[in-house]
Amino acid sequence: MRRYWSKRFLGLYGTLFLVFVYAPIVMVVVFSFNSNPVNMMIWSGFTFDWYWTIFGYPTKLNEQTLYVESTSQLLAAVKNSLIVAVSTTTISTTLGTMTALALYRYRFRAQRFYQGLLYMPMVMPDIVLGIALLVFFVSIGLPLGRISIIIGHCTFLISYVFVVVSARLAGMDETLEQASADLGANPWVTFRRITLPQILPGVIGGGLLAFIISMDDLVITYFIAGVDSTTLPLFIYGMLRRGVKPEINAIATLMLALSFVIASLGLYFRRRQ
Repeated sequence: MRRYWSKRFLGLYGTLFLVFVYAPIVMVVVFSFNSNPVNMMIWSGFTFDWYWTIFGYPTKLNEQTLYVESTSQLLAAVKNSLIVAVSTTTISTTLGTMTALALYRYRFRAQRFYQGLLYMPMVMPDIVLGIALLVFFVSIGLPLGRISIIIGHCTFLISYVFVVVSARLAGMDETLEQASADLGANPWVTFRRITLPQILPGVIGGGLLAFIISMDDLVITYFIAGVDSTTLPLFIYGMLRRGVKPEINAIATLMLALSFVIASLGLYFRRRQ
């Protein structure tokens, strides 16, 4: 009897937990198709007009009330986010992979301490890291803009790539590298034909994870972004300060879909044998 009620309680708890976590996300997606231009919480019918409005196409709804102030500003924010995300992913994936390989192959006295420093950006509150980066950039005289955002994102995304690639290296078969060296291959050939193919799923997974985190980051970007370097999360935050508008739900749904696809690819490549 006790086991029966324990299972029922755990099942109820798991269901309520999933509802608590995912119900707000489902509401955002559902109300992004609401045709009510005044109060999004009152369902007035199904429409795709808010998605068309995002890209500047005329619709019946935005003839009555136009919420997106400037489609060109939105597209500029998307462009900034993509430039920052691609640049950050390239740099952080390269440096994170190199760091993971170095710590995997070599042993030195302060290795544990160095690994702890690599984990710090992941556990540090975003607002603390954002303020620290802002003070640092102002101190050295670096103008706030895309460059500062890329540098700021790399400071913590390298840690994410390091963790993913390190997990992949932990399961790598070292005997293949030893066999390659015994057969006369130099270190570069061994890395290119033996090591890299084995850790490539982890590298791709870490890169995709870095890309999606960079695209979605708001707190740190808010502190280190310049006037002409507004990213998509900052643009949405600016719209939210004037009220929750229908287009915000549509933009959030598109970002959610993109995040889901990229995160799924990252998990797939990370677990791929």
